[in-house]
Amino acid sequence: MMRLLNLFITSSKPVVEILLITIVGFYLALDGVNLLGQDARKYLNNIVFYVFSPSLIGSRLADSVTYESLVKMWFMPVNVLLTFIIGSLLGWIVIVITKPPSHLRGLIVGCCAAGNLGNMPLIIVPAICKERGGPFGDPENCQKYGMGYVALSMAMGSVYIWTYVYNLMRVLNSPIQTQPSIESNYDTCKVPLVPSKEEEDNQKVGRWNKVKRRIVSLSEKVNLSTIFAPSTIAAMIALVIGLITPLRKLIIGNGAPLGVLQDSVTLVGDGAIPAMTLIIGGNLLKGMRSSGMKKSTIIGVLVARYVLLPISGVLIVRGAYKLDLITSEPLYQFVLLIQYAVPPAMNLGTITQLFGAGESECSVIMLWTYALASVSLTAWPTFFMWLVA
Repeated sequence: MMRLLNLFITSSKPVVEILLITIVGFYLALDGVNLLGQDARKYLNNIVFYVFSPSLIGSRLADSVTYESLVKMWFMPVNVLLTFIIGSLLGWIVIVITKPPSHLRGLIVGCCAAGNLGNMPLIIVPAICKERGGPFGDPENCQKYGMGYVALSMAMGSVYIWTYVYNLMRVLNSPIQTQPSIESNYDTCKVPLVPSKEEEDNQKVGRWNKVKRRIVSLSEKVNLSTIFAPSTIAAMIALVIGLITPLRKLIIGNGAPLGVLQDSVTLVGDGAIPAMTLIIGGNLLKGMRSSGMKKSTIIGVLVARYVLLPISGVLIVRGAYKLDLITSEPLYQFVLLIQYAVPPAMNLGTITQLFGAGESECSVIMLWTYALASVSLTAWPTFFMWLVA
């Protein structure tokens, strides 16, 4: 019992840190203060997106990744993808049960599928590692390898959000195409029974043109700039530096000739966590002023994210361990489990702005999910640490 109480205290400290910084962001966004208004949050979000987050991911991942560690972490991209797939299935169940308006279907599925694999684990894992006598051993090694796991998790989450979730929400938000009329079907049937050689050649050329048009259309719909976001590019560069031994010796480590590059990038990256948390606090103010969301839908998203998804994570991660697909390292298993218990990704707000639908409803969902995250991110990490330690 005492052991469980100590784990509860350990897991509650990072949540308190999140709440305190979130309250500051909320206060700064008030109209009377207006230091973190809508425009200020937009500019700060751009700085986080283009500067802070890539610096944090690049510095942490390059410091911890090696060929051996990368082989050990092969299951993490699979695990992150499973969180998205299971979450989207749960989101569809919420839609079937609660029957929300059609323009909110993509938002609901997105909130259930895409978890905040960025700043939440970035706050939780280092805070737990700093605890003396914690379940993950030496604080310095825990911090080093834990941040490497989180950096890879954050990079993979960014890729999946802008490929899988973005296009899933786009499809669900698109209007259903009407069926062709009888007259049009009749006109398409007006073809000769035996086509001529010239017509056959024209059909072949026509089919090839259709294929080319579809490829061009697909490339226009898939925004490569969102897939290869700065954080993703930073992760790729970090992997190259970490895996190529001459580059690693040149840049990484205390005695590295160009170690000042790593120190500078690390210094910039340290600003990512407080900046992202302040933005969350400011965005929650908008959720308090919004309405129009059915209570049943909000409850459905909460149950999917904070009950069913973590239970699925326990079954998947522990099952993978039993099948020898992952190592027995407690910290690695803990990070895999945390990926199932985090609130929705803040990038969903950006996606709803791009689509021009569900912005206020997204703020409402974010308000409730992040308000109750203090409970989820205390209870589930406590259980996860007890399970893997």
